[in-house]
Order: sequence, then C-alpha cells, then structure tokens
Amino acid sequence: MIQWVGPIFLCIISTLLLMNWSVVAEWETCSGIVPMQYRYDKISILDFGGVGDGRTLNTKAFEEAIFRIQHLKRRGGTLLYVPAGVFLTGPFNLTSRMTLYLARGAVIKATQDPSQWPLVDPLPSYGRGRERPGGRYMSLLHGNGLHDVIITGENGTIDGQGDVWWNMWRQRTLQYTRPHLIELMNSRGIIISNVIFKNSPFWNIHPVYCSNVVIRYVTILAPADSPNTDGIDPDSSFHVCIEDSYISVGDDLIAVKSGWDQYGIAYGRPSHSITIRRITGSSPFAGIAVGSETSGSVVDVLAEHINLFNMGVGIHIKTNIGRGGMIRNITVSNVYMENTRTGIKIAGDVGDHPDENFNPNALPIVKGIKIKDVWGEKVLQAGLIRGLKNSPFSGICLSNINLHGNNPGPRNSPWKCSDVSGAAIQVSPWPCAELASSQQTGACSTYF
Repeated sequence: MIQWVGPIFLCIISTLLLMNWSVVAEWETCSGIVPMQYRYDKISILDFGGVGDGRTLNTKAFEEAIFRIQHLKRRGGTLLYVPAGVFLTGPFNLTSRMTLYLARGAVIKATQDPSQWPLVDPLPSYGRGRERPGGRYMSLLHGNGLHDVIITGENGTIDGQGDVWWNMWRQRTLQYTRPHLIELMNSRGIIISNVIFKNSPFWNIHPVYCSNVVIRYVTILAPADSPNTDGIDPDSSFHVCIEDSYISVGDDLIAVKSGWDQYGIAYGRPSHSITIRRITGSSPFAGIAVGSETSGSVVDVLAEHINLFNMGVGIHIKTNIGRGGMIRNITVSNVYMENTRTGIKIAGDVGDHPDENFNPNALPIVKGIKIKDVWGEKVLQAGLIRGLKNSPFSGICLSNINLHGNNPGPRNSPWKCSDVSGAAIQVSPWPCAELASSQQTGACSTYF
C-alpha cells in the first residue's frame, strides 16, 4: 500500500531512514529557479463540454479550452481546472502561460485506441523513434516552444492506461515508438508538482531541450514488469530541479540523457546543471542513472538524499562505444539502498544503437565521478566499474561507502573493475586495486 501514500509523507519517511543527514541539507531546495505563478483567470474543462464519466472522449474539450487560453492571452495567464471525475482523452497540446490544475479525485485518463494518437517527428538528437524507425506517437500531454507552464493540483491523477502499449511491445507489433505521458520540448519555466502519474505507455516525464524545469512532489507508478516506464528523464536540458518525489516503475527512476550516437553528437545539446534530491523509490532497473544516451554530454549533476528499495542497480552511469560525448562532474551522495542486485555500476558497454551508421571510434569520456556516503543492506554485488580500453574512465572517487550483502559477515561479493583510475576512502567491501592504489589518490584529492 505504500505506493499510494502521498509524496510529501514519503519524503518524511525517507528523512527518518537517514538520521545522520543535516537538517539544512534535508530541506534545501532548488525549486526557486521557477517561481509559482498565481492565475487570476480560471476556466473549467466542464465549460467546454468535458464529461468526467470515464467513457466520453474529451480530446476536443481539452483542445478548445487550451485554444481559448492561447488566443485570449489573459494577463498573467489562465488556469484550466479539471474537477473530480474520470476524463478520458487522446493526446493534446499545452500552451504557454497556463496552469493545468487537477482537483482531488480528478483523473485524466488516456484512451487505449492507438488511432487516436497522432504521430510526431523523431527528435533530432535521436534521429528516429527510440524504439522503431521513423516517427513516434505524440505524448498524452505535449508542448513545443512553450514558457510558463504549470501542471499541478491536489494529487489528481494522469493515467496512461499503458498495458495495451506494453503488450504491443512484448508481442513486437509496435509500428512506432510508444508515447510518453508528458513531453515538453524547447520549453522553459516549467513546474510539475502534486500530481500522480501512473501506467505510462513509455517514459513518464520527458523534458527535452528545456531549461528551468521544476518537478517536485510527484508520485509516479507503474508495475515492475512494465517495459521502459522510466520515471523522469531530463534530456539535453539544463537548470532542472527534481525533488521530494516517490517513483516505483519498471525502468530507471531518473535517467539523465542527451541524445543518441551520431545524431546526438551532431545535435550537440548537453544536459547540465541538474539537481536531484530526496527521491524514494523502487525498480528492477536503476535508481539514479546517467545514460545510456549521452552523446551530447552530461555534466554537473548532483543527486543526494536518495532512498532505494528492491532495486536492480542503485547508482548506474552507463554509456557505450559510438556515443561520444562526455560524462563529467557527477556527484551522488547520501544514498540508502536495500535489497539491490548491484550497488554501484559505471559501465561503457550498455545500450543499443539507432542504426549501423554509428561511429565505433566515437568514444565517450567519463571523468570526475564522485560517489560518497552510501549505505546498502542486502546488496548482492557491491560494485562494477567497466571502462573502455581506448578511453579509460578517470577520476572515479568513492568515499564512505558500505554495501552489505545478504549474508552477515565481513566478506561480500568483490568489486569488478577494468580500464578505470581513481581512488577510494573508507569503502566496504574494499573495491578493486584500480581504485585502491595510493598513486591515484591525487586524481581525487579535490573531490574528497
């Protein structure tokens, strides 16, 4: 039942799990990068023929309401109110200077009829749909070139009804890449808060080519076996704040991305200045991830005060040959994980390619990775770091890490490492020789 508890309460639970956190750090916030706007002009979806019976298709009602906001251009923008009820709809576009407000008991439910989902062009940094060549299905809530957009409410729900899409993926009958619940492109000044997202067909929240984005107090839910239902994937975006949320899905909780192989290299849009704080969740895949699509580079990421349960990998930094780009200055700290297959994994052989035209000589650079203050219980393998022979990972710095196995005692599964340099201080079980060498300590002296 814990997955239905509100995200604020879950963050309080997370705090109690790690009593050694300082009070200041626990409640530090980055959300001030986008101020919350109060809209004096308010309209209701009911004013445009919306029917919350769970059967009537409301796509036209949402489109007409947003058309009204777009063209009347009220001073300070307009709030679109969705009252309690189940509002079935196909995808629709948002507009600038609007708030989409879901009242308590309000549900925006996606239609399961694929014919109601328009196709949109592939992202230029991906060159094709992420799953299938060509276009991709439009996200349920979509926007391009927007500013000052707020999606919030009283913990109303956006339900993607994704099982029909998951079954098409399993049966290999997909014609195009599955849709997200929310995708905002080339947009700025975005707030997403106090909403429950569930059963997304594909990734849940996908800000791409965006800046000044705050995602806070959200709950994201999908079955553990639902394919590729990532929670939040900031992609080629900067000044992103993700805080105080609970995520339980079938893929990575949060994955920072920046484009796919030769297309991402050519587009050249990095992800940077991203803060992730006070996240609790579970997944058979990763808790905090970078990659594997990192061709535009990912730099300056801070993730702290994270609680992970029943995980595949706790902290996962992943890339591959052909990616190019740089992963640099990534800091992960104050992490608690329990019942986890691999605690820390940094690998250069993860992820597929868009086509056969990727350049195998486009090798990623991974350097300046700092992981500290991590505690794990029931961790099957403490760590694995696998760099690339022709592009070894450097400056991998581990400090104050204790990852305990399923069986009590001093011996846990050993670390496995190759093509990596760095240093380790107070790490148990003791990591591989590549990180334990005193000659490498200087490479990390500025990080400890």
